[in-house]
Amino acid sequence: VQLQASGGGAVRAWDSLRLSCKASGGTFSELAVGWFRQTPGKEREFVAVISWIGGRPTVADSVKGRFTISRDSTKNTVYLQMNSLKPEDTAVYYCATADWTTTLSHEYTYWGPGTLVTVSS
Repeated sequence: VQLQASGGGAVRAWDSLRLSCKASGGTFSELAVGWFRQTPGKEREFVAVISWIGGRPTVADSVKGRFTISRDSTKNTVYLQMNSLKPEDTAVYYCATADWTTTLSHEYTYWGPGTLVTVSS
């Protein structure tokens, strides 16, 4: 399966963005789909994950209350709704699949190419 993340862009603080992660060449099936972000020189950071079948969304404490992860099985797409964005949310955001709803990046198998989010103050 190939993943394509989209929806990034340049916004101001307190704005909102919705990122999409669409699977092609297959479906998410029984996988978990997670979002991570990375800035230059830093480790990839867990943002959110959802089970394709059972839901069970989990978001990182750093974005809790601002970011929401959801899925649309009819579109084979997972979304990351990001509200009240802050400059520290600036990063390249990646979606990836894993066998379960893990927060550990090394347990994810397939990664999309990422989409850049830039938040200015």
